[in-house]
Amino acid sequence: MTSPASVVCADERSAGLQTPVDVDRWGALAEAVLDAQGACGELTVTFVDLDDIAELNAEHMGKDGPTDVLSFPLDDGDSVPGVPALLGDVVICPDVALAQFGDHAGTFDDEIALLVVHGVLHVLGHDHAEPNEAEVMRTRELDLLAALHWHGPPPAGFRQTHD
Repeated sequence: MTSPASVVCADERSAGLQTPVDVDRWGALAEAVLDAQGACGELTVTFVDLDDIAELNAEHMGKDGPTDVLSFPLDDGDSVPGVPALLGDVVICPDVALAQFGDHAGTFDDEIALLVVHGVLHVLGHDHAEPNEAEVMRTRELDLLAALHWHGPPPAGFRQTHD
């Protein structure tokens, strides 16, 4: 049986010296999150350079400079029978993850996992603008990471929020 959710994951960073990302691994994590959330449809996860994420951040969020993850839900609600729903896009910048993991998730691996889960939850409608929303979203993130990434409790030093 195939999953009702599918993920296309790509590394769109320009060639050069860069921290490698395992697109198959992170795509599988995103798909597992979709499955755990009961989501049906297609999602893209794309890894981009600093310049690309900064441009998207300015264009869509009105903020200057790069960020770690952006999510773009496609929630028009118009489904066509037999055609998978397009859930949205998650865009992650590994360079930002590399710069912040020590003060955030603790390891680069855990940082990318957190960004994948966080981004997918945003596509599915979770938010953290209000304290009660943030509590629900962070609890779900931690539950999903424990079940799908660590297969146990979070490691010492893991934090979901920045200092």
